Amino acid sequence: MNWGMKNRLSQLMPNGKCFFMPIDHGYFQGPTRKLERPGETVKPLLPYADAIFVTRGVLRSAIDPLTTKPIVLRVSGCTSMVGKDLANEELTTSIAEIIRLNAAAVGLSIFIGSAYEKETLKNLATLVNQCEDYGIPVMAVTAVGRELDQREARYLKLCCRIAAELGARVVKTYWCEEHFDQVVNGCPVPVIMAGGPKCETELEVLEFVHDGIQKGAVGINLGRNVWQSEHPVAMAKALRAIVHDNVSVKQAHEILKQTKADKPGVKA
Repeated sequence: MNWGMKNRLSQLMPNGKCFFMPIDHGYFQGPTRKLERPGETVKPLLPYADAIFVTRGVLRSAIDPLTTKPIVLRVSGCTSMVGKDLANEELTTSIAEIIRLNAAAVGLSIFIGSAYEKETLKNLATLVNQCEDYGIPVMAVTAVGRELDQREARYLKLCCRIAAELGARVVKTYWCEEHFDQVVNGCPVPVIMAGGPKCETELEVLEFVHDGIQKGAVGINLGRNVWQSEHPVAMAKALRAIVHDNVSVKQAHEILKQTKADKPGVKA
């Protein structure tokens, strides 16, 4: 691994752990609830996140260029919630633009098992070929579109391993209740957990994140379960403690409750 690649990964994953804050949802969902003004949404959460996962459009228009927070640039798209198939993605951003925006890493979705499996895996291989020349890590996102029932270990193991085999330096995937350790153990590169659908309770979020970290995930890439929370700063602080300080669910819940009490006006 060259110096640039090592340096970028160390910024993104201090001590091998990470909390990425995704605000890229608008690339296929439009103005998602509480993400209508993404710059304002993410600003109070930046102290707790290790990096922002964002598209180039929102980065240029809503994120202060003086920030020192590493950027993971979303570079796949061309589909929407109202379109025929979310899996029919293409690469949207050139290597020149990636470098120009000073991205610490890039991320794209792969849709294994879909009608566009080959195309999205080819996107990944093409992106790896381009980014490796410049020491820029690629994060593969194991997306499932509307097929939420595919979020089980057998399928996720397949997705993560294929992404790693094609050269992804990091894989973002979904947590699953059973055999998540098999998903992590079958992937030779670091695994980061996605948030998925918004959880019903704050405790539920803390529980699944803690479980995934204990089973080998190096971190999280959670958006809606943080910035759609009634107390996003408290949630971010509690999640960071699980990821970076290895606290228990009970301790994290206490951090969340105490932060709410200390800053009752800090809401979404």
